[in-house]
Amino acid sequence: MAELSVAQRAVLAQMVERLPDKTLKTLSLAVAQMPGARARALATMLAEEGVDRKRRAVAFGPMLPLFQTRPDGVESLTFPPGVLPRLWKSASATEPSLLPLLDDIRLREDDPKVVAVADRFCVAAAGLIRDKPDVIWPSVAGLEAAREARLLDLARCFDLAVLARRGLRALPHWIMRPTEDQLAELRLLIHDAGEVTPDGGPRMLEILFAHLGDASLVLRLVVHSSRAAGKEGVLSGSEMAVFVNRLIAEVEARVARIGAFKPGAGADPGQTIKTDIAWCAETLAELDMTLQLDPDGEWGKAARDARARINRGLSATLKSTDKALDKTMPTKRVQTAGRMTREAPDLDQIVAPEMVQNATALLTLIGAIRNAAQTFGIESQRSQLVQSIIDRVTTYVDQTIEAVNAGEAPDQASALARVETLAKFLLLIGATDPAKTVRRRAAAAGALPKIA
Repeated sequence: MAELSVAQRAVLAQMVERLPDKTLKTLSLAVAQMPGARARALATMLAEEGVDRKRRAVAFGPMLPLFQTRPDGVESLTFPPGVLPRLWKSASATEPSLLPLLDDIRLREDDPKVVAVADRFCVAAAGLIRDKPDVIWPSVAGLEAAREARLLDLARCFDLAVLARRGLRALPHWIMRPTEDQLAELRLLIHDAGEVTPDGGPRMLEILFAHLGDASLVLRLVVHSSRAAGKEGVLSGSEMAVFVNRLIAEVEARVARIGAFKPGAGADPGQTIKTDIAWCAETLAELDMTLQLDPDGEWGKAARDARARINRGLSATLKSTDKALDKTMPTKRVQTAGRMTREAPDLDQIVAPEMVQNATALLTLIGAIRNAAQTFGIESQRSQLVQSIIDRVTTYVDQTIEAVNAGEAPDQASALARVETLAKFLLLIGATDPAKTVRRRAAAAGALPKIA
């Protein structure tokens, strides 16, 4: 088979450049098994791209998160992903003889030689952004003014790359329990950044923020960056206020999503709602712990309002759970002795699937707020409800299994399927041991597999 033509190589190079890292790795493994000259040529291109990206990751390490949006959705400083490969291609071409030092396995990423080479490429990148803007970030009609401002942002970020690389090594200490020396190091970094660019302090925090998986931890950096930054009155008027405003805005957006969820619709809240509840609880707790919020201040009112809105919504959810559960455990009056009667499971009545879905949605939320209930002031209500559910479900299960063992169930398989549904309900609220007990009893009745 013939080799790839120049035109084919150019097209493939553009396609390979856009591949996500995971796809590039998967495709490289697949192409390596294919026969033919073209496959070998493509495999070589993929391998070279893989090496180039590893070098880029070392050299541009402090800047890489700025080319992707935060997974948690919190607003942050970002640049188009397509700018990154063009910038690296131009920067790496300035001193190609130094590139092998970036993949020398005998040297660590914090080795002085590697750091020096990486820093040189970042300095080169800052210059190229200013000198060759059309190559690095091609213009789009009608967006020239915005592009010019963003190019300046990008250049100033790369101006700080050398300092940021140093700061990232100390980042884990700054977000935990920093010593006085470590605090002094952070404040010196912010000061030095301000000497490099006019807005160097906040911009340095933008870079560090991009490396934080937990967005709320940026509050610790903000507070540690100045001795007076912990007070809302001082911080709200400073250029660092943007980070608190972003967190508050995201809390409000998630509170709106939580409030928009309607369990009556029978939808499963899934991972999104559970994540939103946990995220809001953690962020509000971090705000309380890190900042001295003014009860009458803008942030203090916003945090208090968010808690109140979540409290109202979740309280309503908790109150509606009993009725939803009732519909999945139908009962009837049965005679016991003489004129005495009692409530017993109605195994003749079919439970509609939408009733099970509705209860599942509500119980999923109850399980999701287990770690967040204290923050929202509903822990007592939640605990009482969980215990009530456990008692009601286990009683219903006991009576159902007694009916199965006595041969009184009209359909044994259907009755035990209902028991399995109730066991899943218990798992949703975190009642693991009672759920195991329910399943063991059902297994003993001879319909479900034994569970150790």
